[in-house]
Amino acid sequence: MSTSCAYPLATEHTFRLAKLAGYDGVEIMVSNDEVTQDADALLALAEQYEMPILSIHAPVLLLTHFVWGRDPQVKLEKSAELASAVGATSVVVHPPFRWQATYADNFLRIVRETAGSYGVEIAVENMFPWKVKGKSLKAYSPGYDPTLMDCDAMTLDFSHASLSGRDSLELAMAMGPKLRHVHLCDGSGSQDDGQIFDEHLLPGRGTEPVAEVLEYLVAQKWTGSVIAEVNTRKAKTEQQRLDLLRETLDFARDKLGAARGTEPSIGSAASYPGILRRASRRAITSIRRNS
Repeated sequence: MSTSCAYPLATEHTFRLAKLAGYDGVEIMVSNDEVTQDADALLALAEQYEMPILSIHAPVLLLTHFVWGRDPQVKLEKSAELASAVGATSVVVHPPFRWQATYADNFLRIVRETAGSYGVEIAVENMFPWKVKGKSLKAYSPGYDPTLMDCDAMTLDFSHASLSGRDSLELAMAMGPKLRHVHLCDGSGSQDDGQIFDEHLLPGRGTEPVAEVLEYLVAQKWTGSVIAEVNTRKAKTEQQRLDLLRETLDFARDKLGAARGTEPSIGSAASYPGILRRASRRAITSIRRNS
């Protein structure tokens, strides 16, 4: 469970909620909360709540602009250092913003070298185009789609895929073996459909093929991480928030566990023809919508 699921609550509260909801571990979204930046404090919480830290999300959001300074390379290096210190195996990072020119020009080299230096996997996350009054802005450089980059590892976010008008199953297949990390959530529409918010709905409450992707990953004997990253800010009580977190966890375990029980052989497209047919239909629909 990502600490972003309990935003804006304190980091310790996130660990407690993850424990109560029954999660296996947490992803730390590095934020303005100093605890998220402190390896010793995080390790103490992990021990107290018996919640291992599985991954670190680098501070790449606009609201974390001043966390660890303003140099995005330093932010990434400190995220990798933090991951190594707390025993996390991976770091999630967004593609650079266009105005981070030097960083953007050297992004893939920096990612690769940082991963090697700290012994962690750095998975570049799919994002979405920015639009103002219907006009697209080139917010990311070299772009918002990691499948068009020479990345070693990638993160799939369902909400971002929805907002960009991309079918998540087709995207997962395009990522192939480089898909190492999944942010479990959902979305209800693209910017072309009039959607303007990055929703991070609970899985199954949107229109993305979340269940099919999880089944596909099981069929592939995938070994990456599935991290809940859902928006619970509308919850009025802690019990309501817990219910949302448990619903998300139950969805994941149901789809992953059920698929494991009837796991097909791997290595042939015939192993999962239904999934591929659905992917093909969605890909055709996506092409028609964007053409």
